Amino acid sequence: MDKIKVAILNPTAISEAEKMMVCAARLTQRGHTVKDLSDFLALYDKEYTEKTAKVMTQLPHPTIQKFAVINAVIVGASRRFLAQITRHQNEVKFMSASLQYSDYSNEADFVVPYELLDSQMRFSYLSQCQDAMRKYKLLVEYGVDNDSAGYLAPQGLRNVLIISATPYQWKHMISQRTCRRNTAETRYVMLRLWEELYELAPALFSPETTGPFCMKGKCLEGKMACGAPLTSDLTPHDILERDFPLCMEVRDED
Repeated sequence: MDKIKVAILNPTAISEAEKMMVCAARLTQRGHTVKDLSDFLALYDKEYTEKTAKVMTQLPHPTIQKFAVINAVIVGASRRFLAQITRHQNEVKFMSASLQYSDYSNEADFVVPYELLDSQMRFSYLSQCQDAMRKYKLLVEYGVDNDSAGYLAPQGLRNVLIISATPYQWKHMISQRTCRRNTAETRYVMLRLWEELYELAPALFSPETTGPFCMKGKCLEGKMACGAPLTSDLTPHDILERDFPLCMEVRDED
């Protein structure tokens, strides 16, 4: 997990998304003043404060947060993360490295679960993964296609994934996937992505509207709640520092 990297591929889309959000909200209230194209463009280019943008994100109108697409890449997360995050299909697109076309015979690397990063069991885990990929290589050398050999690939095999989503869907995914009911890796990746988005647009991706549901007043897990709710004064970086110190130590060394 400590080798996972994330990046926002089109950061200018975030400022455009925020501008469109404010413009769309204003249009609903000022449509009567728009008589021609120049009136609309004046509304579109009208300045706004961070406070205004923050208020807009709290309106019960998600459509105003859907006028842009933000693309992100995750390098080095596991195929288990891939299986979990691709459950989100509404207004979200994914593109992943393929076990069908890629040959991992001599290229396999594996995510070490957070719980094993500082454990002697780490070596036993990696040994099992490497053994599976040795059998994968034997099948490929025997003439079996990569797709069929890929059934041997462990869930921990590192992957590359592109995610494309609207701001609203990013916030929805982050809210669900930074909850402690998820695996540690999924939480870590989504916190890293939230950290990047928050740095670029703190009003649009504020903790009050973007973090796990407990940060917004109420846990939705009922009896399955973790019992340790997060507070809205925490930034994604704060949560990373507190919950994933081993990964943060590696980041600081980079």
